[in-house]
Amino acid sequence: RHHELDTYSTARLVQAMTAEEASVPAALERATPQITAAVDAIVERMRRGGRLIYCGAGTAGRMGVLDASECPPTFGTDPSLVIGLIAGGEAAIQHAVENAEDDRVAGVRDVAGVGLRDVDVVVGLSASGRTPYVVAALEHARRQGALTIAVVCNPGSEMCRVADLPIEVVVGPELVTGSTRLKAGSAQKFVCNALSTLTMVRLGKTYGSLMVNMQATNAKLRARAERTIMLATGVDGATAAQTLTAAEDSLKEAILMLRTGLDLAAARDLLDRHDGFLRAALEAAPEASTQE
Repeated sequence: RHHELDTYSTARLVQAMTAEEASVPAALERATPQITAAVDAIVERMRRGGRLIYCGAGTAGRMGVLDASECPPTFGTDPSLVIGLIAGGEAAIQHAVENAEDDRVAGVRDVAGVGLRDVDVVVGLSASGRTPYVVAALEHARRQGALTIAVVCNPGSEMCRVADLPIEVVVGPELVTGSTRLKAGSAQKFVCNALSTLTMVRLGKTYGSLMVNMQATNAKLRARAERTIMLATGVDGATAAQTLTAAEDSLKEAILMLRTGLDLAAARDLLDRHDGFLRAALEAAPEASTQE
């Protein structure tokens, strides 16, 4: 569609790129059943102690690493729960590593190196769906009994034949031919977001849409934590800050303390008895408030 792309004005370039990106939501909508099945499968495995392991090369690999790195501060998870593997190792996050994506041996070595178990989920990311590093990683993971998911942007790919659950987000040709950091990258980022975020919601890491498992590790996040407590309980800022400190920076426990009048030890025990689900703990608390 854009054989004369290099002759476009800047305004037309922006318009063309925006129009191309507009096809991504429709492709994601078509993949909704596949994404839904994948989330349910990951939740089931994580409830049995499994992990989510992304594996990719180039842009796709970086999307997995990015998503994995953001889970601990957003959802308070251990860094080992969601892992990102990229062909070429950490150096490939910032710089292209020549031929790394073709290294099948490295794909097997890297996924085996995380101590793969049969309750784990390995998500292969590749726009083409045929990246040797990722194909080999998925094949090895499946032999070990792990659940395998392929996230690709081509129909009928090799990765989808290898994986237990294929997610095909077919976005079509890129504005710059073959540059899969564009629409394919946008689609892969969304799928990673969906797999991790919706899994964490299903595992009780949110209360409504509030990030009640986030870690208040800096001034900005502490302020966000205090606002979250205010939204969940209706208290003022000073009370939210004091209670957050009293709860040893645990949002869930602070909210439960304010909504029920429980002390920290009792709030912590109640949450433990309900597997960390704040809503369930609030509903079970004898003095639970009906305030939302």
